[in-house]
Amino acid sequence: MHLSQIDVQKPLMNSTVVLDASALLVLIQNEAGAELVSAAITQGKAIISTVNLSEVIGKLAETGMPKTAIEAFQAELPIEVADFSETMALEAGMLRLTTRQLGLSLGDRACLATARVLGNLPVLTADRAWADLNINLKITLVRP
Repeated sequence: MHLSQIDVQKPLMNSTVVLDASALLVLIQNEAGAELVSAAITQGKAIISTVNLSEVIGKLAETGMPKTAIEAFQAELPIEVADFSETMALEAGMLRLTTRQLGLSLGDRACLATARVLGNLPVLTADRAWADLNINLKITLVRP
């Protein structure tokens, strides 16, 4: 499947979704697609893994945001943070074979593994490369 064939689907409201770091960054930076991420958080339940939260924190630190401000942001975040478990680590490692050709990072695989381990939950991402994945997860691109 190619991007030109993909319809951006709205996430299931009143349901649980897993956020990729890229989706949360879209919201933080108020980029195109922010409304979908916001709706997923406010109308349902959003989860992010500790690995992906670390990616977001790293991006905030790169902008010069002080650690105390990042800690305050983290404390106010209306998102459940899932500890990255050994089971998730195994799943992420096993995903390497099927995602390597698309250039997915460890953080990407951590997000997908979190979604799988927590019950094959739908995922929100801004990473267009995920559109070509065939791993039996509902993946929603937050922007076309």
